[in-house]
Amino acid sequence: MLRRILIANRGEIACRVIRSAKALGMHTIAVYSDADANAQHVKMADSAYHIGPAPSKSSYLDMDKLFAVAEKSGADCIHPGYGFLSENEAFAALCEDKGITFIGPYAKSIEAMGSKTRAKEIMADANVPLVPGYYGEKQDPTFLSDEADKIGYPVLIKAAYGGGGKGMRVVREPKDFMSALEGAKREAISSFGNDLVLIERYVDNPRHVEVQVFADKHGNCVYLGDRDCSLQRRHQKVIEEAPAPGLSDTMRKAMGEAAVRCAKAIDYVGAGTVEFLLCGEEFFFMEMNTRLQVEHPVTEMVTGVDLVKWQIAVASGAQLPLTQEQVVISGHSFEARLYAEDPSEQFMPSSGTLTHLSFPTASDNVRIDTGVTSGDEISSFYDPMVAKLIVKGEDRTAALSLLERALHETYVGGVKANIGFLIALCQAQPLQDATMDTHFIDNNCDELTKEPAPDYRSMAMAAWVYYCHLQAKDKKQHSPWTQLSGFKLNSVNEIKVPLADHTVVLHANTNGLKLDIDGDSYSLAGEQLDNNRYIAVVNGERLRADATIDDETLTVLLDGLQYAFTLTSKHYIGAEQAGSDALAAPMNGTVVKHLLKVGSLVKQGDAIVVMEAMKMEYTLNAPFDGVLSSYCYGEGELVSHGALLAVVEEQS
Repeated sequence: MLRRILIANRGEIACRVIRSAKALGMHTIAVYSDADANAQHVKMADSAYHIGPAPSKSSYLDMDKLFAVAEKSGADCIHPGYGFLSENEAFAALCEDKGITFIGPYAKSIEAMGSKTRAKEIMADANVPLVPGYYGEKQDPTFLSDEADKIGYPVLIKAAYGGGGKGMRVVREPKDFMSALEGAKREAISSFGNDLVLIERYVDNPRHVEVQVFADKHGNCVYLGDRDCSLQRRHQKVIEEAPAPGLSDTMRKAMGEAAVRCAKAIDYVGAGTVEFLLCGEEFFFMEMNTRLQVEHPVTEMVTGVDLVKWQIAVASGAQLPLTQEQVVISGHSFEARLYAEDPSEQFMPSSGTLTHLSFPTASDNVRIDTGVTSGDEISSFYDPMVAKLIVKGEDRTAALSLLERALHETYVGGVKANIGFLIALCQAQPLQDATMDTHFIDNNCDELTKEPAPDYRSMAMAAWVYYCHLQAKDKKQHSPWTQLSGFKLNSVNEIKVPLADHTVVLHANTNGLKLDIDGDSYSLAGEQLDNNRYIAVVNGERLRADATIDDETLTVLLDGLQYAFTLTSKHYIGAEQAGSDALAAPMNGTVVKHLLKVGSLVKQGDAIVVMEAMKMEYTLNAPFDGVLSSYCYGEGELVSHGALLAVVEEQS
């Protein structure tokens, strides 16, 4: 019986594992970096140990530190979560050597599937259809380019030991192959410590359908239904659902049985996911993820199974509690991944303090998996996930409606968030009709990522928040002459709300408040529930919203959408003055590579410098024609948000 579990991870998944482990009566042990000293997983665990500085290479990826904690804490098992070391065969092998139970598959199974090249060979032997491609070990760039020519463009360069969209590039023309290969390899070595890549045909308009498998140490293996993960951006899943819609019983059974064959072919133990590309009535093996998936909750919702409890039980030597005939799928479930990012700026991650965070009330049909709360930091060192919203309905239509409602009741303040984007996806006809494919977001990105246009409701709420803010400020001054609620003889108290892009004026008198918004008039009243929650009554309509205000921005979170109003007190550079902003760091991160030599002539749009933040690379381009006169930071140096990375001077 396993009793003391070390969770070698952080954030949402660490909290998720801790909850199930505690329900089994286990002592939970957390690890944390400098950046996570006050994180929720640290507070939830029974004990916690510091393992180093914020960069994951020096903390969560440092095996020596993790095993030192395991020895010091008396851990008899380690759960790797997902990401980090979860699919690292060396880590699993060391656990086996040290007599610590690894809550996952054997090292040999991870090794077999860890290399996508070897995985393809195993699947070919198992007679599972594969996408045409090159899956060998030879990595000479010219050779790989020749292989891409043989396969035919477009091709997909994919990190052999990767996942989550890291180390992956779609190449549509031969002239772009070498630069894409270099970028994919650089990102792969940074994220996974191995830059081996494979090349395969890029399939247009496929669906991404995966099967959850589970095996024990006694030779039993079952599949727990399937999931559709077609809604992706940057090859990362955004909304997932179970079961996958539109599959015939024959197709569903064929994919499930193929997934079980995959697991048995490598003597698999524990939770795993076999991913397929679905093209019409054909499916092709993509890869097997030898770990718990981010989207595992949708499977739990429709099967009633706690996959983490199953993982711990199987690792302890228990047999699977269900046979294939006993697995029952009930209802339909969706999961939406809530990220700190700005969809309108190409999904740029957003780091900073969560000034406000609230979710719909949890129930049997609404589940919130998160590792943060109000006041916590979204660090630039890690994935910017805030939470996962999971819902279940009697059928797909009911579940999708419930997901949209849950998103409308979710509020994030202090950082940009993708709630509006997720709501737009829920309302998109292809998701409603279950006709989406993996390219849907890319092909409709502009429409899906439009920032919500402020309307009278959001601006009225902004005016009310500003009014409450001034009232609170005036009360602190203890002067009867500065009270906004006071009475001026033969006059009204006029308050101009300093929104940079709108004319909003409040008129306060003994009869209440009148509001003018861009020339239209409304009545206004309301109350402040606490520091961040407000009720405004606009022309008799009662609105409830969360809001924050600082010296630069007034942010209103209404019906799940975020409206950020720039205040005129903000000091900012106008667009016509922002020539160098194109070469300023969009967030905290690290300079990865200088792409050109100082003194080079550049054209507008030429790639100048590459930086990395939140496990992704970003290329900064020349804002205009000119000469690259200097780099402001060296390769490998840390930079802060807004820091100028390079200088391009216009030629006279």
